[in-house]
Amino acid sequence: MNSNTKAESAIKLNEASLSRLANHVRVPQYDRHHITNGIIHIGVGGFHRAHQALYLDQYFHQNPNSDWGICGVGLLEFDQRMRDALSSQDCLYTLVERSPESDNARVIGAITQYRFAPDDRQAVIDAMADPECRIVTLTVTEGGYYYIEGSGEFDVNHPTIQYDLQHPDQPIGVYGFLTAALDQRRKNGLAPFTVLSCDNLQGNGNIVKKMLTTFAELRDPELGRWIADHVAFPNCMVDRITPATTPSDIEMVKEQFGIEDAWPVVAEPFLQWVVEDKFCAGRPDLETVGVQFTDDVHPYEMMKIRLLNASHLLIGYLGTLMGYSYVHETMADPLIRQAVEQLMEEVTPTLQPVAGIDLDQYKRTLIERFANPKIRDQLPRVSLNGSAKVPKWVLSSVRDKLRQDSTIDYLSLTIAAWFRYLNGQDDQSKPISVDDPMAEILTQRAQSGGADPSPLLSLSELFGDLSQSSRFVEAVTNHLGNLYQAGAKATLTQLLQVHK
Repeated sequence: MNSNTKAESAIKLNEASLSRLANHVRVPQYDRHHITNGIIHIGVGGFHRAHQALYLDQYFHQNPNSDWGICGVGLLEFDQRMRDALSSQDCLYTLVERSPESDNARVIGAITQYRFAPDDRQAVIDAMADPECRIVTLTVTEGGYYYIEGSGEFDVNHPTIQYDLQHPDQPIGVYGFLTAALDQRRKNGLAPFTVLSCDNLQGNGNIVKKMLTTFAELRDPELGRWIADHVAFPNCMVDRITPATTPSDIEMVKEQFGIEDAWPVVAEPFLQWVVEDKFCAGRPDLETVGVQFTDDVHPYEMMKIRLLNASHLLIGYLGTLMGYSYVHETMADPLIRQAVEQLMEEVTPTLQPVAGIDLDQYKRTLIERFANPKIRDQLPRVSLNGSAKVPKWVLSSVRDKLRQDSTIDYLSLTIAAWFRYLNGQDDQSKPISVDDPMAEILTQRAQSGGADPSPLLSLSELFGDLSQSSRFVEAVTNHLGNLYQAGAKATLTQLLQVHK
């Protein structure tokens, strides 16, 4: 059957159509009605559906009557589209793994329920307060933790936090919901659930513990102490490049696999999840499907965040300035590819040894993953929310390199490229749309400062005391001046010549 015929006869994805779809793709072979939801996941996007939900789907094939099913939760009005897509498909969706050689699709059934908090906030609280719920997992993006990077403190003055402190029974933010549910459990004499962050933050479990307990203490000091004493907050490292789903992805699923899916998800073949084995209410035996449990996630987190995530930022900002649209086409530019390799070399001395990992091989694999032409990862996706990402993914390496009295050429170039990007125009004078919670102040300072980075470096909530480091300021200033005067291509050419 050719692709046009498949598209014309595409089968609408839902539970009733699974037996027909089994001829086309792999579908759940377990009875989803015999699974209870021991996990509630807040922030169901592409990454969760390509990562955690896939691991659970694999697990249910081995453990068909599991009590570790997923109830997805959306907190934001933005999540209404996901609610509509999943509810129309009985929470089923298609996952397509794309390599240069082939595309492989499967239908994932691990999410058996979805709750949209703006429809019924109490229903979400009740679901988390139910004894059935034993783990709450989070993918709420790096900016969703209300963590002030410069000080490491809780952003208590954020409007969402203030609203939730004043309206404890009708929360809108993640800490408001978690605290309300944990309070309900405590009052009902129930043990708490584990809170497991799956976001790209170094020490993500430590961060969510500090932020949540601080919030809870502001509401009720006794509740804050109970959470600190009894709730487990494992750290974990997650890895899978998952671009945003596009209309062409939806069409590809229809044409290649004969499935009409309102919101499929596309991902690379690579997959990794390393979790600190620290749970307070039990956990599924996910090591049977490839999850790695350990006593210390920190070396894995550092490796991934400092090599993969920092490189993504360099690719995103330089690629955008040079007029590219996708990660893979940016990586086809030898200047960018060499810059990414140099950034990784620069960062490597800050990393701890990682058990079972050959770092040189890991870095080579990253280059291959970035260059995968099937993963049409858009530069705006890897570039957004720099104010949350740059401090977490780049500045910790800068501080370590300064302590080592070692070079920061490519780390400081990443910062300078971000500052130039924030000006809002690429090297061809085409507009750049800056997507960031701090966009207004960032773009205003970038435009007023121009080649002078000091207005941006003085944002202490992002840079802390780094603006006092003459080496760092001088390196950023030199790169920024070159980016404005000569453009990204000439700046890279000159820098790479120096390192030959």
